[in-house]
Amino acid sequence: MSALVLVLAGTDHHPFDRMVAWADDAAVRHPEVHVVVQHGASRPPVVAEGKDFLGHDQLAGLLEAASVVVCHGGPGLITEAREAGHVPLCVPRDPALGEHVDAHQQRFAAMVGRVGVVREVLDRATFEVQLDAALAEGAHRGVGLATVHELRDSARAKVAAELDELLAVVRPQPRTRRRSHAGR
Repeated sequence: MSALVLVLAGTDHHPFDRMVAWADDAAVRHPEVHVVVQHGASRPPVVAEGKDFLGHDQLAGLLEAASVVVCHGGPGLITEAREAGHVPLCVPRDPALGEHVDAHQQRFAAMVGRVGVVREVLDRATFEVQLDAALAEGAHRGVGLATVHELRDSARAKVAAELDELLAVVRPQPRTRRRSHAGR
């Protein structure tokens, strides 16, 4: 059975042609690998198998079957990939390229990348290196369900701790109201 690389651009209306092109290049470089790209509003792949959208059951089935998952930087898909036992290659959408309205995916991917929830990928060269490494590792195949759940719980704890730390920095301190002594 050949490896399956699942590439998920998501459902945002902004095109993500950059990631689709990288997936097509991967399909050319690895003809022994089945590459499936959920491309949404992006142009469909030329070499890889393309699907514009996936129903949730279809997505869950592909995540279970995948050897490697590549996704954008949205928390929903990252969570789905982690729930299926993957440490996804995460390519955050870049607003400077018209892939999204702001840089929230870049900030989120950097944060969760630092704690090992994803493998952050910002350029084609890194994508190729990370994909080759993930294919060589065999991703999560052969990992028992208990281990997958341990990995998921550990990732959740890491993200929660990082979010708590970030919120502590930006959380305003409660103001104490001073009583006026005038009129006493």
